[in-house]
Amino acid sequence: MKFACATVLGAILATSAAPRSGAKSQAAKSSPGDAPSSSPETTPAATKQGKSVPLTKEGEIGLIRGLSSEVAVAKVAFPRGKHGIYLDSMGKIDQAKAKQEIKENGIAINPGSPIEITKVVFRENHLLFEINGGGKGGTHWYQHIEVGMGTTTAPVAPTNPNQVMANGSYITLRFQGHVPNLTVDQAKLLLAYALDFSRHSPTVLYSPSVPPQFKEAIKNHKVLVGMDHDAVLSAKGPPDRKVREDQPDGTEKEDWIYGLPPHVLFVTFDGDNVVSVKQY
Repeated sequence: MKFACATVLGAILATSAAPRSGAKSQAAKSSPGDAPSSSPETTPAATKQGKSVPLTKEGEIGLIRGLSSEVAVAKVAFPRGKHGIYLDSMGKIDQAKAKQEIKENGIAINPGSPIEITKVVFRENHLLFEINGGGKGGTHWYQHIEVGMGTTTAPVAPTNPNQVMANGSYITLRFQGHVPNLTVDQAKLLLAYALDFSRHSPTVLYSPSVPPQFKEAIKNHKVLVGMDHDAVLSAKGPPDRKVREDQPDGTEKEDWIYGLPPHVLFVTFDGDNVVSVKQY
């Protein structure tokens, strides 16, 4: 995949277009080990007068249609907060910045968790992909205002202790100069260091056996009583911790624990099925 990303991106950002003349003779001279030619869907972005063409309005519409609501699997940890992770023009992750964001804000999405691209934002030299609704917290601006007299103050609107933390993040894909006229397949190759698009949407993957209410819960990253291990993994990803407990009747119950206090989700299994879901 890394080779594919580098090959396609090198073509996307090439400073000149390949000449059309002599194409047949060059093909005849190519060795068996040469990379196969790209299909029309994955050909490099168009070039004009030796330079890559900036993303057009038609290109923007194509990316929105092809990537909005697209489901993938996280290959790396995504931080909470308003920044997320950054990719360069070759699709490589800024690891130092990602680690710093996780250190400061914590993890919003664990590797192996299903994600959804909920929004695509276009800027002059980068693309911003909103993941699972974004990484901002659930508080409002007015919850930070306090009023009072003297040394005694109180919040205008106290923070709700049961307020759910954001489970989303962002990907910023940065380019030099301008965003090239990417196709959907080329954009997915650039995102391949962070996201795996080869897995199908969980709602499609489990459609032969999963009831409709479970499909909807998986789509919204929720867990319901009656789900099996695979359904929970599709909805929430791998747990942060597991606790097993032997029962008096010889059976074994297992708790899958997500998050950290004060926002902790306990999913209890009896065998392969969820018997209890508790959110703290």
